[in-house]
Amino acid sequence: MGCCQSAESKGKWEPLEDRHCTDIPWLIIFTLFCIGMACICGFTIAAGGVSRIISGYDSYGNMCGHVNTKIEGVELSGRNMIENKYVFILDPCKLDLINRKIKSIALCVSKCPATELKTYDDLKQFALNNGSELCTYDITPTRYPTHTSRQSKCPKLPVSPSKSIPLFNRCIPADPGCYAEFVQALVAFVGDNTVLHRVAAGLVTSKEIIVGLCLLALVLSLLMMVVIRYISKVLVWILTALVVISTIVGTGVLWWLYVDHKNALKNNTTTVFGEVASDNVKALLAYAIIATVFTVILLLVMFIMRKRVALTISLFHVAGKVFIHLPLLTLQPLSTFLCLILFWIYWMAVLLFLGTSGTPVKNNSTGLVEYQVSWPLHYSVWYHAVGLIWITEFILAFQQMTIAGAVVTYYFTRDKSQMPATPILSAVARTFRYHLGTIAKGSFIITLVKIPRIILTYVHNQLRGKENACARCMLKACVCCLWCLEKCLAYLNQNAYTATAINSTNFCTSARDAFIILVENALRVAAINTMGDFVLFLGKVLIVSCTAFAGVLALNSQREYTMWVLPLFIVCLFAFMIAHCFLSVYENVVDVLFLCFVVDTKHNDGSPGKEYYMDKALMEYVENSRKSGLYNSDDGDRREMRSMA
Repeated sequence: MGCCQSAESKGKWEPLEDRHCTDIPWLIIFTLFCIGMACICGFTIAAGGVSRIISGYDSYGNMCGHVNTKIEGVELSGRNMIENKYVFILDPCKLDLINRKIKSIALCVSKCPATELKTYDDLKQFALNNGSELCTYDITPTRYPTHTSRQSKCPKLPVSPSKSIPLFNRCIPADPGCYAEFVQALVAFVGDNTVLHRVAAGLVTSKEIIVGLCLLALVLSLLMMVVIRYISKVLVWILTALVVISTIVGTGVLWWLYVDHKNALKNNTTTVFGEVASDNVKALLAYAIIATVFTVILLLVMFIMRKRVALTISLFHVAGKVFIHLPLLTLQPLSTFLCLILFWIYWMAVLLFLGTSGTPVKNNSTGLVEYQVSWPLHYSVWYHAVGLIWITEFILAFQQMTIAGAVVTYYFTRDKSQMPATPILSAVARTFRYHLGTIAKGSFIITLVKIPRIILTYVHNQLRGKENACARCMLKACVCCLWCLEKCLAYLNQNAYTATAINSTNFCTSARDAFIILVENALRVAAINTMGDFVLFLGKVLIVSCTAFAGVLALNSQREYTMWVLPLFIVCLFAFMIAHCFLSVYENVVDVLFLCFVVDTKHNDGSPGKEYYMDKALMEYVENSRKSGLYNSDDGDRREMRSMA
């Protein structure tokens, strides 16, 4: 199963001719691992964790909407809660910032309060009218106003109106203002409550703008894919000009807005509250400085690489033809993202079920019931965590294998009219039938590197301020080395998947062959692959710049009550993520085309019986590159490339 044990070897590449299953032992291992994940989910169902999460439970071990059994030592357990189907928390704002949870008493009630209850008499009247007792079970409604323990055993006054959530049966306060404190516990860098509240207010005020700008980034990404598809020959120069203009104009606008806001604050002509106005001025100054530095660096890099930009035009032209023949490639990020979201939802649900699948025991200090997780469950949580990483990498690798299979089919089909009617679906079916084991092995290798990196990062964060400078430096160096190793392995994996799609060899053989080819063509890799990534990076910068520019204009229209810092940052982050998801598909296509091209030139010379598969535009690209002196005949396998007949 390991690379050293792989004896498979092929004397020559035979694209799409000999198709057979690869890495079957690893497919078996991955299947058994997934069965283990399913067994963990089944255990949580059998142990009652699913029922407790869905139905809800109170602080005494009673499950809402069920008849419960008595828990030893807990007086208020074992009650009939058939009529009490909703979970009500006495003080939802009583938060444990260290453990990040609500530590107030939870009860099972028959109805959530729809209106505000201001006094204990209101609580009494609500219980008598609706049969929903909002104080602990040992206090009758008639004693609510006079009971000596009413402040600890009854909800904190005034009781905010709440609504019940369908399916999960929780009473959720209609005014979630107190949860800002819980957000503060999650956001470690926020040390000032007033800052948090202003940021939260800015997010709430500008939520429509944030959603609209994220949709704008999605539209711009799709538009960029269309532009790449139809006008690839002029795309590089258009992108270069637009990036230069947008970065310079965007930087100028930020400096202009900074001066405008600063003058307004200085002259007291602004209608914004003083603290918000001051924060906006500081944020604009920081954004303007960052934009200036970024613009200068970007312009210098573009000036240095200006002669190599033209060399990517022909390769992008061929990639554009791929998208013309395979339009469903543009939907790959959406399908992959949907699969990831569904898996992550499942993973989070099972993790929550595991947390309530322990044994109910009484906490002697509080008198309430807690679910104690046994040691086997602890191991299940770690197993579940490894499953998160491995299956996530498996889904991403499946997308890479699908794209590679479709592009390989396009490249090595001489008559494009003979291609399958649905090349993407054919690639998916081929991957399912033959190459799931290869994907499982490649994704497992990435998982082996990612797990120690995550552990070291967690240890470094936990020991922050406690270790000496030498230990801190060593930890950071280890994390950095593992990150670099992960990126290198990810790039090699992608080319190994392409080699598997071409020749149907197992993972180790494909990785070895792809590595040898990449080493033999190091200069071509540096020129074609790097420049292609740089041009796509310019496309991402253009999308983020346009989205940020639109965000600046939109937020500037609400300067009276909006704080800019977090909304604009969220918009730029989402814009980059969306652009990266879509343009990474184009990047994968370029990488696959390059490996196919190298294999083509390595085993074909244009003579009868060994005709090239490559497109004429790609051959012209190579000829022009050789004439420009960027490549020499010693690259590759020392064979001169001949013009296509």
